[in-house]
Amino acid sequence: MGTGLSIALPDGFVAFVVPRSGLAAKHGISIVNSPGTVDAAYRGEIRVTLINLDPTESFTVSPGDRIAQLIVMPLVKPRFIAVESLPGTHRDTGGFGSSGIST
Repeated sequence: MGTGLSIALPDGFVAFVVPRSGLAAKHGISIVNSPGTVDAAYRGEIRVTLINLDPTESFTVSPGDRIAQLIVMPLVKPRFIAVESLPGTHRDTGGFGSSGIST
């Protein structure tokens, strides 16, 4: 969905298009590729790909509706170094889904 908005971020910054919590909680509306990333080289219209996760109610977007939020942040460019092994953590190699749920 087009927003009619374009921005010119300075080098060293990035913007993230994220869902609005009220739309998600009240209507099941979210963003498919959240967060959508807008880099400093992008000059096109900011577009938002909405998804309705409510299986029973449709949702209509009208001009002027606040459908997303834009978070602008400084971009840190890390320097990666190849290593033979990584330092350990409390999670160690538990992998995807190994934290966040009490046992």
